[in-house]
Amino acid sequence: MTYQPEVVSEIIQTALSKPRDLGEDYATWTLDRLVDYLHRVKGIRMKRSRISELFIAEGLSWRHEESWFGERVDPDFARKRGAITSLYTAPPERSVTVCLDEMGPQGVKSYPGKQLVYPAAAETKPAGRAKQAIDYGRRGKAGYVFGAMTPTDGEVFTATYTRRKLVNWIDFLQHVEEWIPKDVERVYAVLDNLTMHRAMDVLFFNLAYPRWEFVFQPTAAAYLNLIEPWWKTLKSLAFKGRRFESWEQVEEAVQKATAYWNAHKHPYVWGRRRRHQPRRKPGIARLPQVA
Repeated sequence: MTYQPEVVSEIIQTALSKPRDLGEDYATWTLDRLVDYLHRVKGIRMKRSRISELFIAEGLSWRHEESWFGERVDPDFARKRGAITSLYTAPPERSVTVCLDEMGPQGVKSYPGKQLVYPAAAETKPAGRAKQAIDYGRRGKAGYVFGAMTPTDGEVFTATYTRRKLVNWIDFLQHVEEWIPKDVERVYAVLDNLTMHRAMDVLFFNLAYPRWEFVFQPTAAAYLNLIEPWWKTLKSLAFKGRRFESWEQVEEAVQKATAYWNAHKHPYVWGRRRRHQPRRKPGIARLPQVA
């Protein structure tokens, strides 16, 4: 079946338009949404396969603009992202921004690490090879690490719990409230949309401590929480290359790693990640000209 050029032009023009500008409730097109809109509004009946063929002929890709985060999954993405980034870049006076999250479950087990290997053979021993002792199973129940970080100075507060329950979350918020200086007038807490974070008990906590304000991340946008990259640092300091026999040993390792980090902390600045400069190659330096 051959379609008139006017019909093809109307389909392509609709596909290149933003759905919200046309009065729809979603932010991006899919083939099913486009077929429904063309039939319901434009009166054009066309199958999904035929529309896909038209796009291929015109060099268009309807999947090009799709992503697993953004307005497609959270219509209020731009506003929420702007609120969080403004807290990182220009926080209000006499306020503090604290990033909250949980890591886990962390098992009581052996964690792989790096071992020094000498690839060249010596006179007394053969060349080394990478190896690790066989370690089966876990030796206890897993637990969770609750964390709070202030990006302005990089200071971190952590607490360990055997379960991720609402009662533990409220207890952790109480400890964070005591950890934050009393002269701070406003506390902006950045956190994800976990059901536990939006429970009624959290509202009661907010009523008891009115200086707190919870700023929730957009859906599927964990990168907006600056404590997320710090979890990698904690794993390296506390778990990497170690074997644990009990949950108490894990708690001790987390406490020591947190204390070490706070003694050597640095701010977490919002923005593009700093790239490593390439290592300079050795060469011959040119002597300066002496007049």
